[in-house]
Amino acid sequence: MGIQENLTKDAVIDAEGFRANVGIILAHADGRLLWARRVGRAGWQFPQGGMQPGESPEEALYRELGEEVGLGAEHVEIMGSTRDWLRYRLPERYLRHASTPLCVGQKQRWFMLRFKGEDAAVRLDGSETPEFDTWCWVDYWHPLTEVIFFKRGVYREALRELAPLLFPEGPPPMPAVRRGGRRRRSAR
Repeated sequence: MGIQENLTKDAVIDAEGFRANVGIILAHADGRLLWARRVGRAGWQFPQGGMQPGESPEEALYRELGEEVGLGAEHVEIMGSTRDWLRYRLPERYLRHASTPLCVGQKQRWFMLRFKGEDAAVRLDGSETPEFDTWCWVDYWHPLTEVIFFKRGVYREALRELAPLLFPEGPPPMPAVRRGGRRRRSAR
């Protein structure tokens, strides 16, 4: 695969104010996806994280995978990634106006990974400041019903683009996404 878009120091946040980031969709053999809850918050999301200067998206993917869910290259197979950066803007209330340069949102390269390990390999305590406090496997489109509103469009784009990697015969039908829907999770 080898995406070779290493970042220079000045490119971590681009000229438009978007911070370079990788998103990780980790798929179980049965097509369910790893879904994790942010520490101390009610929000759930896929593992993701900012790229560091000099890192390629692939290098950032493996670093974030280890930091956030305790997995290494031996636990996963990269199935593919989005063709381009997918972007979302942060709502005004989340902007840190005192920061320079100002980050107005994220530009993300999303990866679809096949999980080759056992559930016990997933470790949320692998860094000094864990990102997540629990996780579960969920149906493919479930994240669209639960992710924070301003990330929903990027999640939809990433899941649509990457679905053929996991479902060559066609993905399950995408449900209508309602605001405030009840959480329904699959058991581990």
